[in-house]
Formats: sequence, C-alpha cells, structure tokens
Amino acid sequence: MSIALPPTPLVSRVLATLIPGPKSSELHARKAAAVSPGVGVTLPIYVARASDGIIEDIDGNVFVDLGSGIGVTGVGNANAQVVAAVAEQAQLFTHTAFAVTPYESYIRVCEMLNEVTPGAHEKRSALFNSGAEAVENAVKIARKFTGRQAIVVLENGYHGRTNLTMGMTAKSMPFKDGFGPFAPEIYRLPGSYPFRDGRTADEAARITISRIEKEIGGSSLAAIVVEPIQGEGGFIVPAPGFLPALAEYARSTGALFVADEIQSGFCRTGDWFASEHEGLVPDLITTAKGIAGGMPLSAVTGRADIMDSVHAGGLGGTYTGNPVACAAAIAAMTWMNQSTATELARQIEGVALDKLTSARDAHEVIGEVRGRGAMIAMEFAQPDSREPLPDLTARVARECHERGVIVLTTGTYANVIRLLPPFSIPLSTLHEGLDVIREVIDEFAPQ
Repeated sequence: MSIALPPTPLVSRVLATLIPGPKSSELHARKAAAVSPGVGVTLPIYVARASDGIIEDIDGNVFVDLGSGIGVTGVGNANAQVVAAVAEQAQLFTHTAFAVTPYESYIRVCEMLNEVTPGAHEKRSALFNSGAEAVENAVKIARKFTGRQAIVVLENGYHGRTNLTMGMTAKSMPFKDGFGPFAPEIYRLPGSYPFRDGRTADEAARITISRIEKEIGGSSLAAIVVEPIQGEGGFIVPAPGFLPALAEYARSTGALFVADEIQSGFCRTGDWFASEHEGLVPDLITTAKGIAGGMPLSAVTGRADIMDSVHAGGLGGTYTGNPVACAAAIAAMTWMNQSTATELARQIEGVALDKLTSARDAHEVIGEVRGRGAMIAMEFAQPDSREPLPDLTARVARECHERGVIVLTTGTYANVIRLLPPFSIPLSTLHEGLDVIREVIDEFAPQ
C-alpha cells in the first residue's frame, strides 16, 4: 500500500476522515480474516508513521499520542538517535545469539543498567526479550539464590501473560480467563490502594506481613515482587512508607525484594526508577518497555551475589539481548541522559496534574487524579460509594479517540484512564490533548 506522507512531522491533530477511516477499515477487515481474534485492538486506526507525541494513520488522520505504545516510546517514536543506532547495527549484523558468539553492545547495556538502577552496590544484569520474561527470570533467580519457593505478589498487580506471570497477575479478564492452571507457589496478598482502602502505610504493611507470616511463613518466602506504582491495576501509588516496610520485612526473613519497574522505569515517573522516590534499593529490578525506544528488550538487574548464584546456561535464550535491540537501548538511555528526561517527565506531570485536577474539581465522578511524572491517571467512581464507573470510563476514552487523542484505559475495575505521553512531546501538543480530554469529560461526565 502506497502512502503519501507530508515532508515534516506534524504537531497537532488532523481529522481528515471519520475514525476509523476507509483505508484503516479495509485493513481491519484483513486483520479479522488473518489474525487471531485473541489479539485485540483498542483503536482500529492503522499507523503510517509516528513522532514525538503524534501518530498519523494511513487515512491522513493525525492523533495526539498520550499512550506511547503502553509506555514504550518515552524517548519519542522514531527517535533520531535510536533510528540511527538501529540502522548502523542492522548493517553490521542482526543476530548471532549472545550465548554462542557474543558482542560488545550486550555488555554495554548491562554496564549502563548496573549504573543507573538504584543502589551503589556491585551489580550484574541479564537481558531478555519481554517484561514477562524478565519477571519469570527474576523469580527463577530468587528461588535459586534463596533455595525457597514461595513468591508473594500484591492485589491489583500485573506482571505479564506467560503462565507463571499470569499466576502473578491479579486481573482475570482479559489476561487469565480460561488459561489455567497456573504455576504454583504464588501468593496474592493485599497491598496499598489509598483511594479505596483508606489505610495508612503502617496499617497496610501490617496486614500484608501478618498474612505472609500466617499463611506462608517467612522462612518459606523467596521473594516479594511488587510494582512501585501498579500499572495495569490502575496507576496505584501506595501510601508512602508501605513499600519500604515490605522491603525491610523481606530482608529480615532472608527473602528478596523485587521491584517490577517494567512500566514505571526509565524516567517515566520523574526519576530514573519509581523505587527512587522512597529511597528503595531492590535486590532485583526488572525492566523493559522504555528501555530501547520501541525495540523488544528487557532485563533483570540485581546484587552481584544474587545474580552470580545462577549456573552458566541457566539464563538466556535465542533472541535475548538481540544486537539491534541493544544498539537501540544504548541510544535511548544516552538520549535520556542528554535530554534530562527526568525533568521532562516532571514538566509533563505539572501540566497534566494541573489540568486533570481542575477537571476533578468540576466533576465528582473523578474520584482521584494520581501518579508521578509522565505516568498520570484519573479514576472514575461514584462520589459517595466509590463504586467504579467502567462504562463512563470507556465512553470518555472512546470519545477522545474519535476526536483525535489516544488515551488508554486500565485498572482492576476498568475505570481508570491513564496517560503515558512521551517525554519529547511538545508542550503545545500535550496541552491540546489534555484540552480534548477535558472537553469530553465536560460533555459526558455528570457535574
């Protein structure tokens, strides 16, 4: 299909057709005939190209992108440094398998991860393909190091779609329904959800730790695996002090504290990692999504003694640490440093919180606006009962899409709209997208 594109990137919406347009509708029909229906699509517009906070479809419609491919393209879609690094590496070689004939870029990515992740201790890293794969390997490493089996995760958590990580994920539909049985020795316990449980950090931690002691036993615990800000659960920011209490407890039992920073990492929350907000130093940290500017790559980074406990050949895989993805990761992390991406994320936070808080003040059905950096959400709920409002949430998201703004829904109750704009989004584009969200809320949400 031949597509005529304008010579320079656009920075504002263009609605050239109905959404979706005729060319996208034609492709969507082909998708239905060729692709498993298990692979769903949120917005059936088919992409021609994308840049900093902008997606252009094959019908000539231009959308403000406040999703970044679910937080992947934080450095901007088709980032020039990433594109150049990918092209250069692809001309040299595209694959050898690091476990067979290794290459320098894998080592460089690991060196960079060891440097930027929390903690001044000696570290090691291992590279994988996806976030779920990183989580699986973190569990393997924790079990190998501790000689124990039990893994604790939290309510509303999300850790992936493989069999083990589905067992660690809280939400049934669409992630788990009909796919069991799941891997054993996974225990889901209450976490901290201030908007819904109203508990202090001490109260929430006391409940979680008491349940571990009563139902599992500290001596059987291999690891507590947590998202410092829960992503698919609804961008839930725990009460300050809750996570440090869990980390302290884990270490008191000889277990590991594992931070799943797959969605919250790489400057997304205004720090390189969300763990840094409370001074957390995880024993292991899992990363993916924003690591490589859109190329598939993930990692486990952790204390050297823990990572060194695994025998040779115990970690890896055919594609893990692909050289093209490694080149992209080096370029992406370099861009984050050079562009001070943490400051860009905080700037986005200031703009988004200001506009969304104003909407919350005008509409009681917005129960809470929360998040950090370029990871912001609003939860829709009945004002008195806090009963979730998933239908209203879906309507707001759908109307935003039809007006040229890409937002994502999330949450255990499907009642949260999340924003994950790229750090490189022009402020004018960000304002435009947020103004459309406010326009839709004013039109469809009760006062």
